[in-house]
Amino acid sequence: MSSTTEARRLCLQEELDAGKTGAERNRLGQFATPSALARSLVDLSVHLLPTGEPIRFVDPAFGTGSFYSALLDSVPASRVEASLGFELDPHYGVPARRLWRDTGLELRLEDFTRAIPGASRLPNLVVCNPPYVRHHHLASADKQRMQMQARTRLGIQVSGLAGLYVHFVLLAHDWMADQGVACWLVPSEFMDVGYGAALKKYLLGHVELLRVHRFDPETVQFDDALVSSCVLWFRRCRPRPDQLVRTTFGGTVERPEIVQPVSLAELASGRKWTRLSRQEPQGSRHATLGDFFFIKRGIATGANGAFILTRQKAEGLGLPAEFLRPILPSPRYLAQDEVAGDSHGLPQCEPQLFLLDCRLPEPEVRHNYPSLWRYLESIRSAVAGRYLCRRRRPWYSQENREPAPFLCTYMARSAGNGGRPFRFILNQSQATAANVYLLLYPRPLVASAIQARQGLATRIWRALNGLTFDALRDQGRVYGGGLYKLEPRELSSVPADGLLDLLPQPERTRARAADLFDAVLAHEKPERKYSARGAGARARRAKPRKSRSLRSARKSRTGRARAGHSV
Repeated sequence: MSSTTEARRLCLQEELDAGKTGAERNRLGQFATPSALARSLVDLSVHLLPTGEPIRFVDPAFGTGSFYSALLDSVPASRVEASLGFELDPHYGVPARRLWRDTGLELRLEDFTRAIPGASRLPNLVVCNPPYVRHHHLASADKQRMQMQARTRLGIQVSGLAGLYVHFVLLAHDWMADQGVACWLVPSEFMDVGYGAALKKYLLGHVELLRVHRFDPETVQFDDALVSSCVLWFRRCRPRPDQLVRTTFGGTVERPEIVQPVSLAELASGRKWTRLSRQEPQGSRHATLGDFFFIKRGIATGANGAFILTRQKAEGLGLPAEFLRPILPSPRYLAQDEVAGDSHGLPQCEPQLFLLDCRLPEPEVRHNYPSLWRYLESIRSAVAGRYLCRRRRPWYSQENREPAPFLCTYMARSAGNGGRPFRFILNQSQATAANVYLLLYPRPLVASAIQARQGLATRIWRALNGLTFDALRDQGRVYGGGLYKLEPRELSSVPADGLLDLLPQPERTRARAADLFDAVLAHEKPERKYSARGAGARARRAKPRKSRSLRSARKSRTGRARAGHSV
């Protein structure tokens, strides 16, 4: 293939991309592979085939043909015995068919997930960047169909949360010849999340996994998609028990920064594959944050703009104070990491915000609280039908989250906050928080120690901020452009041996961190665990008193909250 043809393809790609909105391409997962990367992946894949073996190529998500173009540039045309592509979208498929019509390519304008492979001469080289379509853009019927195909053909159950790329990899298995080679450019998210289990099971049990390369998440491979990527190479044959997988990280696929051979046993036992190139020595169990705290996500309102109001707006609307709970601003607007509270528990920070939370039925609100009713009616059409709101009774009520003494920002970029992407906040107010935070509620042993020892909460907060970025990152997940994220369970798994020395020493001498872990668990009794339906929740469910004063109502509610949850 001449460089002129590739130049024509790039011009065509740019023209076709411009003919669609970003939202349309995002919904269909249409992100073209850069030419240089396509050439690198094809070159490395071809070298995994026996020298001189005729190539029968297939790309299940063809687009305009970046991988096919790279193949024609990488090997003599005489070596390409057959070439096949699938493209669902005629917007790309029809022009691509015209572009490659003289090369012997068979380009089918159909859905690969519905195609049936032939009985003979199956492809021996699969190279593909499958569509990155998230599960919520997939029709339920399509999900169920693809799940049944994977279950029937491979005995693998795919989660309903899995993206389309997982189905592509599994369904392509029947398209590969024995000893055929596959190269897949996919999001690296599957390595760390529960819905990636199906793909991991396939890679460990159905094929010979040769190499896994993970790009540095701060180096985005696609100009139009913030997604952290990895490349999987495998051969269609049964894996060997003693097999080692070459895992690489960073740099380029030809020159990675880190190379780490990993056994199948290590992969099978590893919950997070993104740690493959940064493995720790096996040792005794660490104490983790989950040993010291119950960790929950903050409140998901379903419509922050409607339910989180400034003091000025709430007072201007005449909203009853008994339905307003103080709530912290999002991290981008919270300048300090230590939030003091005034004598009424209100946070001393700007902006001062309140969460609208009413649990009374609509007839009672309409009859007794006309100003609140007018406001709810004004937002009903825009808000009541949203996913979260329509599942609540009534639709304007909120989740219960008691004020937490410690909070962690759950998402951040590595370059922000002076090199500390995740911030831990010491909350000395009675403000709750939205789901941009993770809330850390001390377990009973820790809560008792905080009550008994003045200043311990501050020392714990400083220790939390002393946790290394590596420790937090290794338990979390990462997206393109260096966007890091922690879920409650992941934050619970962060090693936290440094907190041990802050708690009272048991009478007996301990030599290992696991001893204190046992002591912590010994103090846990099921009936004492933090519950969203505790005394504070019961107090809020009681019929609220009418009040014309924001301050007096908040003072009353603050007292009830303190009685329901103390740290």
